[in-house]
Amino acid sequence: MSVEETRGRLTTRTIAMPADTNPSGDIFGGWVLSQMDMAAGICAGQRAQSRVVTVALDSMSFIRPVKVGDILGVYTDIISVGRSSMNIHVEAWARRGRIGTREKVTEATFKFVAIDEAGSPIAVPNEKDLPAYAMEGYSY
Repeated sequence: MSVEETRGRLTTRTIAMPADTNPSGDIFGGWVLSQMDMAAGICAGQRAQSRVVTVALDSMSFIRPVKVGDILGVYTDIISVGRSSMNIHVEAWARRGRIGTREKVTEATFKFVAIDEAGSPIAVPNEKDLPAYAMEGYSY
């Protein structure tokens, strides 16, 4: 049996807490989606070196549930960069019981647009003009 590998770099990590559950005790899917959007925003903001906004995400299906006490690791990978937009592949993985097995729980592609302070789209800088940290761990 092959072990599935993560794609991209670990961008955020957090623990699923009881406050993040529905009345049945399951972690809200919206909480997981929010964690993914935050990680994708960090990735896109570093790449754009500016403010960014989420403009779309492709369909996502939940592969496995996230449970209270799981550590949710969110991995990001830059798929493509346009003039002002970026597509970021995002995977969420749960580490069970803080030290147990790790399983992918969902994935999606988020689209971001770089904007200026007035909210107008701006050009994403060329890779060669970025600080080293902005591209570490990415290989698009």
